[in-house]
Amino acid sequence: MNRRIVTLLAALGPIVVLGVFGTVTVVPYVALGPGPTFNTLGEVGGEEVVAIEGTDVDETSGHLNMTTVAVRDDLNVFEAFGLWASGRQGIVPREEVYPPDRSKDEVQQENEADFQRSEDSAELAALHFLGEPVDLRISQVVDDGPSTDVLRAGDQLVSVNGAAVSTVGDVQQAVAAVAPSTEVSIVVTRDAVETTVPVVLGPRPDDNSKGYLGITPEEVPDVPFTIDFNLADVGGPSAGLMFALAVIDKLSPGDLNGGKFVAGTGTIDSDGEVGPIGGIKYKLIAASEAGAETFLVPAQNCDEARQGAPDGLRLVKVENLDGAIDALEAVNAGAAAPLC
Repeated sequence: MNRRIVTLLAALGPIVVLGVFGTVTVVPYVALGPGPTFNTLGEVGGEEVVAIEGTDVDETSGHLNMTTVAVRDDLNVFEAFGLWASGRQGIVPREEVYPPDRSKDEVQQENEADFQRSEDSAELAALHFLGEPVDLRISQVVDDGPSTDVLRAGDQLVSVNGAAVSTVGDVQQAVAAVAPSTEVSIVVTRDAVETTVPVVLGPRPDDNSKGYLGITPEEVPDVPFTIDFNLADVGGPSAGLMFALAVIDKLSPGDLNGGKFVAGTGTIDSDGEVGPIGGIKYKLIAASEAGAETFLVPAQNCDEARQGAPDGLRLVKVENLDGAIDALEAVNAGAAAPLC
């Protein structure tokens, strides 16, 4: 064989081996990057993302977009390197997204459950903001707990130790402020009659310095209309803020966004408190590329958001639902809004 051909084959051998290795070898990492963004005031697949039936709905315009993070798994060496080199993707250990003690299906189910809870919390937060009626009732009384044989499932909670309660958070705060072994008065409505029930608090299982009532309270909308959220194949809790804003926008006059393109992210609880989320820099990229001018950022994500914000995207700091609406009103009026 010609020596030149032998030399060429010898040189190509390692390259071929490296190519095969890089193609078939799956790395223990996943790629995170900008995911789809959905206008909560719009439609997806012919259905309204936030559909309200049974009451008058205000006409809306512009965008209130929720944002997501895309996850790519089963990457080979070349794919992982290429995504990392793009600058739009981040490479993280796979176990950060898919813990080794849970299957991929289990993680997906948890994400779907988080998403459902975010929808429920968004609806409740919006209804509280709008002053719509929401029942706070006991869904369960713990067996052999402080409230056993005293409180009942179905009791509607009115006050705890003298403090009026209207949300689950109100109940938790009122009980946590009282030491164990203290008798408190619980006012409930039972069979349409308001009743005062004394309960001696026990110690919380996870913190015996705080009081424990031993009930599971729940909030149930008491309105003559329905609110449905129609987004499939999306998981996690971070759509809560934008869903709540969409509900409020549709059930109140005027445009929260001033008819412009606003995007954002953040968890929300029924009290309207906004919590931090993961993947903020990828969500900022997705929003900017979709055309957003303003992005609502959970206060605890502000430091990270400032580091990866695309040029021209206004970052508005949000701590709660009231603050988010106040900030949007300020932006629409050309006034100062709290910025990251």
